[in-house]
Amino acid sequence: MNESSPPALLDRSGPAHCTVCCCTLANKVILVLFMGLLVVAILFGNLVTLAVVLGTKHFHTPQGYLKASLAVADLAVGVFVVPLSIYAEVHLMVTDSALEWTLYSSKYLSFHPCNLIGPIFAGCTFVSITTIFLLTIERSIAVLKPLHKDSVITRKRTTILIVLSWVGSFLLAVSPMVFSSEIALEYNSCSRMCNYAPMNIQAFNILLLFPAFDFTLLGATMVINIISMSSIRQHSRRRKHLAESECPSTSKPTFSDIKAAKTIGTLTVAFTASFTPIAVFVVGNVLGNKWCNFSFFAFWILATNSCWNVIIYSVRDQKFRLCAHKLLMPFQRKNTSNE
Repeated sequence: MNESSPPALLDRSGPAHCTVCCCTLANKVILVLFMGLLVVAILFGNLVTLAVVLGTKHFHTPQGYLKASLAVADLAVGVFVVPLSIYAEVHLMVTDSALEWTLYSSKYLSFHPCNLIGPIFAGCTFVSITTIFLLTIERSIAVLKPLHKDSVITRKRTTILIVLSWVGSFLLAVSPMVFSSEIALEYNSCSRMCNYAPMNIQAFNILLLFPAFDFTLLGATMVINIISMSSIRQHSRRRKHLAESECPSTSKPTFSDIKAAKTIGTLTVAFTASFTPIAVFVVGNVLGNKWCNFSFFAFWILATNSCWNVIIYSVRDQKFRLCAHKLLMPFQRKNTSNE
Protein backbone atom coordinates (compact mmCIF):
# COMPACT_ATOMS: atom_id res chain seq x y z
CA MET A 1 0.00 0.00 0.00
CA ASN A 2 1.28 3.45 -0.85
CA GLU A 3 2.21 5.20 2.39
CA SER A 4 1.56 8.64 0.90
CA SER A 5 -2.21 8.08 0.92
CA PRO A 6 -4.35 6.74 3.76
CA PRO A 7 -5.89 3.30 3.52
CA ALA A 8 -9.60 2.81 3.18
CA LEU A 9 -11.64 3.81 6.20
CA LEU A 10 -12.10 1.05 8.72
CA ASP A 11 -15.72 0.06 9.17
CA ARG A 12 -16.18 -0.07 12.93
CA SER A 13 -19.88 -0.64 12.80
CA GLY A 14 -19.90 -4.10 11.24
CA PRO A 15 -20.05 -7.44 13.02
CA ALA A 16 -16.29 -7.84 12.97
CA HIS A 17 -16.00 -4.77 15.21
CA CYS A 18 -19.06 -5.48 17.38
CA THR A 19 -17.28 -6.02 20.67
CA VAL A 20 -18.84 -7.04 23.96
CA CYS A 21 -18.74 -3.42 25.15
CA CYS A 22 -20.25 -1.60 22.20
CA CYS A 23 -22.78 -3.68 20.26
CA THR A 24 -25.83 -1.83 21.60
CA LEU A 25 -26.59 1.70 22.76
CA ALA A 26 -27.02 0.42 26.32
CA ASN A 27 -23.55 -1.14 26.23
CA LYS A 28 -22.06 2.10 24.92
CA VAL A 29 -23.70 4.11 27.69
CA ILE A 30 -22.44 1.65 30.32
CA LEU A 31 -18.95 1.85 28.80
CA VAL A 32 -18.86 5.66 28.98
CA LEU A 33 -20.21 5.63 32.54
CA PHE A 34 -17.56 3.08 33.52
CA MET A 35 -14.81 5.24 32.00
CA GLY A 36 -16.14 8.35 33.72
CA LEU A 37 -16.31 6.65 37.12
CA LEU A 38 -12.82 5.28 36.58
CA VAL A 39 -11.46 8.79 35.96
CA VAL A 40 -13.12 10.03 39.16
CA ALA A 41 -11.75 7.10 41.16
CA ILE A 42 -8.21 7.51 39.78
CA LEU A 43 -8.12 11.27 40.34
CA PHE A 44 -9.67 11.14 43.81
CA GLY A 45 -7.61 8.21 45.07
CA ASN A 46 -4.24 9.40 43.83
CA LEU A 47 -4.78 13.04 44.79
CA VAL A 48 -5.59 11.84 48.32
CA THR A 49 -2.42 9.71 48.26
CA LEU A 50 -0.29 12.67 47.16
CA ALA A 51 -1.90 14.96 49.74
CA VAL A 52 -1.25 12.47 52.55
CA VAL A 53 2.32 11.65 51.49
CA LEU A 54 3.40 15.22 50.74
CA GLY A 55 1.45 16.83 53.57
CA THR A 56 2.42 14.48 56.40
CA LYS A 57 5.94 14.56 57.81
CA HIS A 58 5.68 10.88 58.78
CA PHE A 59 5.64 9.98 55.06
CA HIS A 60 8.61 12.16 54.07
CA THR A 61 10.73 9.04 53.72
CA PRO A 62 12.21 7.06 50.81
CA GLN A 63 9.14 4.82 50.90
CA GLY A 64 6.89 7.90 50.83
CA TYR A 65 8.75 9.32 47.83
CA LEU A 66 8.27 6.07 45.95
CA LYS A 67 4.56 5.99 46.78
CA ALA A 68 4.24 9.57 45.53
CA SER A 69 5.96 8.59 42.26
CA LEU A 70 3.55 5.67 41.88
CA ALA A 71 0.60 7.99 42.50
CA VAL A 72 1.80 10.46 39.84
CA ALA A 73 2.08 7.64 37.29
CA ASP A 74 -1.45 6.48 38.12
CA LEU A 75 -2.72 10.05 38.05
CA ALA A 76 -1.40 10.49 34.49
CA VAL A 77 -3.59 7.58 33.37
CA GLY A 78 -6.65 9.34 34.75
CA VAL A 79 -5.69 12.74 33.31
CA PHE A 80 -4.55 11.74 29.81
CA VAL A 81 -5.33 8.14 28.85
CA VAL A 82 -8.91 7.47 29.94
CA PRO A 83 -10.34 10.94 29.03
CA LEU A 84 -9.24 10.51 25.40
CA SER A 85 -11.17 7.24 25.21
CA ILE A 86 -14.20 8.95 26.77
CA TYR A 87 -14.02 11.73 24.16
CA ALA A 88 -13.82 9.24 21.28
CA GLU A 89 -16.65 7.05 22.59
CA VAL A 90 -18.99 9.94 23.45
CA HIS A 91 -18.45 11.46 19.99
CA LEU A 92 -19.22 8.11 18.35
CA MET A 93 -22.30 7.57 20.52
CA VAL A 94 -23.75 11.08 20.04
CA THR A 95 -22.98 11.68 16.36
CA ASP A 96 -22.97 8.05 15.19
CA SER A 97 -19.72 8.80 13.37
CA ALA A 98 -16.15 8.14 14.43
CA LEU A 99 -13.49 10.80 14.74
CA GLU A 100 -11.04 10.74 11.84
CA TRP A 101 -8.02 9.87 13.96
CA THR A 102 -9.81 6.79 15.35
CA LEU A 103 -10.05 5.38 11.80
CA TYR A 104 -6.37 5.58 10.86
CA SER A 105 -3.09 4.66 12.49
CA SER A 106 -0.57 7.38 13.26
CA LYS A 107 1.38 6.32 10.17
CA TYR A 108 -1.16 8.00 7.92
CA LEU A 109 -1.92 11.23 9.80
CA SER A 110 0.35 14.21 10.42
CA PHE A 111 -1.09 14.60 13.93
CA HIS A 112 -2.49 11.70 15.89
CA PRO A 113 -3.42 11.94 19.61
CA CYS A 114 -2.27 8.38 20.17
CA ASN A 115 1.31 9.42 19.38
CA LEU A 116 1.19 11.11 22.79
CA ILE A 117 -1.31 9.03 24.75
CA GLY A 118 0.01 5.57 23.76
CA PRO A 119 3.55 6.16 25.09
CA ILE A 120 2.13 7.88 28.19
CA PHE A 121 0.10 4.77 29.07
CA ALA A 122 3.01 2.43 28.34
CA GLY A 123 5.52 4.69 30.12
CA CYS A 124 3.34 5.03 33.23
CA THR A 125 2.88 1.24 33.29
CA PHE A 126 6.66 0.77 33.23
CA VAL A 127 7.06 3.45 35.94
CA SER A 128 4.56 1.58 38.11
CA ILE A 129 6.43 -1.70 37.68
CA THR A 130 9.87 -0.20 38.39
CA THR A 131 8.50 1.73 41.38
CA ILE A 132 6.94 -1.40 42.88
CA PHE A 133 10.29 -3.13 42.33
CA LEU A 134 12.11 -0.29 44.13
CA LEU A 135 9.56 -0.35 46.97
CA THR A 136 10.18 -4.08 47.32
CA ILE A 137 13.96 -3.56 47.45
CA GLU A 138 13.52 -0.80 50.05
CA ARG A 139 11.28 -2.95 52.25
CA SER A 140 13.45 -6.04 51.90
CA ILE A 141 16.46 -4.12 53.19
CA ALA A 142 14.37 -2.84 56.11
CA VAL A 143 13.30 -6.41 56.94
CA LEU A 144 16.50 -8.34 56.21
CA LYS A 145 19.10 -5.71 57.21
CA PRO A 146 17.32 -3.34 59.61
CA LEU A 147 20.57 -1.93 61.04
CA HIS A 148 21.72 -0.86 57.56
CA LYS A 149 18.40 0.58 56.44
CA ASP A 150 19.08 4.24 57.20
CA SER A 151 22.59 4.23 55.73
CA VAL A 152 21.70 2.34 52.54
CA ILE A 153 18.27 3.82 51.81
CA THR A 154 18.49 7.61 51.72
CA ARG A 155 16.12 10.18 50.31
CA LYS A 156 18.77 11.44 47.89
CA ARG A 157 19.44 7.98 46.45
CA THR A 158 15.72 7.29 46.25
CA THR A 159 15.11 10.54 44.37
CA ILE A 160 17.84 9.67 41.85
CA LEU A 161 16.35 6.20 41.33
CA ILE A 162 12.88 7.70 40.82
CA VAL A 163 14.18 10.08 38.14
CA LEU A 164 16.04 7.24 36.42
CA SER A 165 12.94 5.04 36.50
CA TRP A 166 10.83 7.75 34.81
CA VAL A 167 13.44 8.51 32.15
CA GLY A 168 14.15 4.85 31.44
CA SER A 169 10.47 3.91 31.36
CA PHE A 170 9.52 6.55 28.81
CA LEU A 171 12.58 5.83 26.67
CA LEU A 172 11.42 2.21 26.59
CA ALA A 173 7.87 3.32 25.75
CA VAL A 174 8.95 5.28 22.64
CA SER A 175 11.70 2.89 21.55
CA PRO A 176 9.46 0.74 19.27
CA MET A 177 8.65 3.76 17.05
CA VAL A 178 12.25 4.97 17.13
CA PHE A 179 13.81 1.66 16.11
CA SER A 180 11.14 0.38 13.72
CA SER A 181 9.17 2.15 11.00
CA GLU A 182 6.74 -0.78 11.01
CA ILE A 183 5.22 0.14 14.38
CA ALA A 184 2.61 2.89 14.62
CA LEU A 185 -0.07 3.86 17.11
CA GLU A 186 -3.83 3.64 16.67
CA TYR A 187 -7.10 3.96 18.54
CA ASN A 188 -7.94 0.28 18.65
CA SER A 189 -11.58 -0.63 17.92
CA CYS A 190 -11.32 -3.67 20.21
CA SER A 191 -9.65 -2.23 23.32
CA ARG A 192 -11.16 1.27 22.87
CA MET A 193 -7.79 2.70 23.78
CA CYS A 194 -4.60 3.93 22.10
CA ASN A 195 -2.43 0.89 21.33
CA TYR A 196 0.74 0.07 19.42
CA ALA A 197 -0.03 -1.15 15.90
CA PRO A 198 2.69 -3.45 14.46
CA MET A 199 2.61 -3.92 10.69
CA ASN A 200 4.33 -7.31 10.46
CA ILE A 201 5.60 -10.24 12.52
CA GLN A 202 9.01 -8.61 13.07
CA ALA A 203 7.27 -5.60 14.60
CA PHE A 204 5.24 -7.92 16.82
CA ASN A 205 8.47 -9.50 18.02
CA ILE A 206 9.81 -6.06 19.00
CA LEU A 207 6.73 -5.48 21.14
CA LEU A 208 7.49 -8.72 22.99
CA LEU A 209 10.24 -6.71 24.70
CA PHE A 210 7.50 -5.02 26.74
CA PRO A 211 6.11 -8.12 28.52
CA ALA A 212 9.65 -9.54 28.74
CA PHE A 213 10.83 -6.43 30.62
CA ASP A 214 7.70 -6.31 32.76
CA PHE A 215 7.74 -9.95 33.80
CA THR A 216 11.49 -9.89 34.48
CA LEU A 217 10.96 -7.08 36.99
CA LEU A 218 7.75 -8.56 38.36
CA GLY A 219 9.39 -11.97 38.70
CA ALA A 220 12.34 -10.46 40.59
CA THR A 221 9.88 -8.52 42.74
CA MET A 222 7.93 -11.67 43.60
CA VAL A 223 11.12 -13.54 44.53
CA ILE A 224 12.30 -10.70 46.79
CA ASN A 225 8.84 -10.53 48.39
CA ILE A 226 8.90 -14.27 49.07
CA ILE A 227 12.32 -13.93 50.74
CA SER A 228 11.07 -11.01 52.85
CA MET A 229 7.88 -12.83 53.83
CA SER A 230 9.91 -15.91 54.82
CA SER A 231 12.11 -13.72 57.01
CA ILE A 232 9.00 -12.14 58.57
CA ARG A 233 7.56 -15.58 59.37
CA GLN A 234 10.83 -16.63 60.98
CA HIS A 235 10.84 -13.41 62.98
CA SER A 236 7.27 -14.07 64.12
CA ARG A 237 8.23 -17.54 65.35
CA ARG A 238 11.09 -16.08 67.36
CA ARG A 239 9.14 -13.09 68.64
CA LYS A 240 7.97 -14.70 71.87
CA HIS A 241 11.43 -16.06 72.62
CA LEU A 242 13.08 -12.69 71.92
CA ALA A 243 10.51 -10.87 74.05
CA GLU A 244 11.31 -13.12 77.02
CA SER A 245 15.05 -12.93 76.50
CA GLU A 246 17.05 -10.69 78.77
CA CYS A 247 19.06 -9.40 75.80
CA PRO A 248 16.69 -9.20 72.88
CA SER A 249 18.15 -8.77 69.42
CA THR A 250 18.47 -5.17 68.26
CA SER A 251 18.66 -6.18 64.62
CA LYS A 252 15.07 -7.37 64.27
CA PRO A 253 12.76 -5.39 61.92
CA THR A 254 10.21 -3.10 63.52
CA PHE A 255 6.49 -3.80 63.43
CA SER A 256 5.97 -0.90 61.00
CA ASP A 257 8.63 -2.33 58.67
CA ILE A 258 6.86 -5.68 58.67
CA LYS A 259 3.46 -4.08 57.99
CA ALA A 260 4.95 -2.01 55.15
CA ALA A 261 6.57 -5.09 53.61
CA LYS A 262 3.21 -6.89 53.63
CA THR A 263 1.58 -3.85 52.00
CA ILE A 264 4.16 -3.82 49.20
CA GLY A 265 3.62 -7.55 48.76
CA THR A 266 -0.09 -6.89 48.29
CA LEU A 267 0.70 -4.16 45.73
CA THR A 268 2.89 -6.60 43.82
CA VAL A 269 0.20 -9.28 43.69
CA ALA A 270 -2.43 -6.74 42.58
CA PHE A 271 -0.29 -5.31 39.80
CA THR A 272 0.80 -8.75 38.60
CA ALA A 273 -2.84 -9.83 38.42
CA SER A 274 -3.82 -6.72 36.43
CA PHE A 275 -0.87 -6.90 34.03
CA THR A 276 -0.92 -10.64 33.25
CA PRO A 277 -3.89 -10.42 30.80
CA ILE A 278 -1.99 -7.81 28.73
CA ALA A 279 1.06 -10.08 28.50
CA VAL A 280 -1.12 -13.00 27.46
CA PHE A 281 -2.80 -10.81 24.83
CA VAL A 282 0.53 -9.62 23.34
CA VAL A 283 1.89 -13.15 23.12
CA GLY A 284 -1.40 -14.32 21.60
CA ASN A 285 -1.21 -11.57 18.98
CA VAL A 286 2.27 -12.68 17.97
CA LEU A 287 0.88 -16.19 17.50
CA GLY A 288 -1.85 -14.80 15.23
CA ASN A 289 -4.84 -14.55 17.57
CA LYS A 290 -7.03 -11.43 17.43
CA TRP A 291 -8.89 -11.89 20.75
CA CYS A 292 -10.89 -8.69 20.29
CA ASN A 293 -13.14 -9.01 23.34
CA PHE A 294 -10.27 -10.26 25.49
CA SER A 295 -8.14 -7.24 24.54
CA PHE A 296 -10.86 -4.89 25.79
CA PHE A 297 -10.94 -6.54 29.22
CA ALA A 298 -7.13 -6.88 29.36
CA PHE A 299 -6.38 -3.20 28.74
CA TRP A 300 -9.13 -1.87 30.98
CA ILE A 301 -8.24 -4.22 33.84
CA LEU A 302 -4.75 -2.72 33.66
CA ALA A 303 -6.21 0.82 33.60
CA THR A 304 -8.33 0.14 36.70
CA ASN A 305 -5.15 -0.80 38.58
CA SER A 306 -4.46 2.95 38.76
CA CYS A 307 -7.11 3.33 41.47
CA TRP A 308 -6.29 0.22 43.50
CA ASN A 309 -3.23 1.51 45.36
CA VAL A 310 -5.06 3.99 47.58
CA ILE A 311 -7.49 1.20 48.56
CA ILE A 312 -4.60 -1.10 49.47
CA TYR A 313 -2.91 1.65 51.52
CA SER A 314 -6.17 2.42 53.32
CA VAL A 315 -6.76 -1.22 54.22
CA ARG A 316 -3.20 -2.20 55.08
CA ASP A 317 -1.69 1.03 56.50
CA GLN A 318 -3.44 2.40 59.59
CA LYS A 319 -1.34 5.60 59.64
CA PHE A 320 -2.26 6.34 56.02
CA ARG A 321 -5.92 5.62 56.75
CA LEU A 322 -5.97 8.00 59.72
CA CYS A 323 -4.21 10.76 57.77
CA ALA A 324 -6.59 10.37 54.82
CA HIS A 325 -9.60 10.47 57.18
CA LYS A 326 -8.23 13.62 58.84
CA LEU A 327 -7.67 15.17 55.41
CA LEU A 328 -11.27 14.51 54.37
CA MET A 329 -12.83 15.57 57.70
CA PRO A 330 -13.31 19.26 56.68
CA PHE A 331 -15.43 18.13 53.72
CA GLN A 332 -17.49 15.86 55.95
CA ARG A 333 -18.05 18.66 58.48
CA LYS A 334 -19.05 21.04 55.70
CA ASN A 335 -21.62 18.59 54.36
CA THR A 336 -22.99 18.04 57.90
CA SER A 337 -23.33 21.77 58.54
CA ASN A 338 -25.12 22.28 55.21
CA GLU A 339 -27.68 19.65 56.17
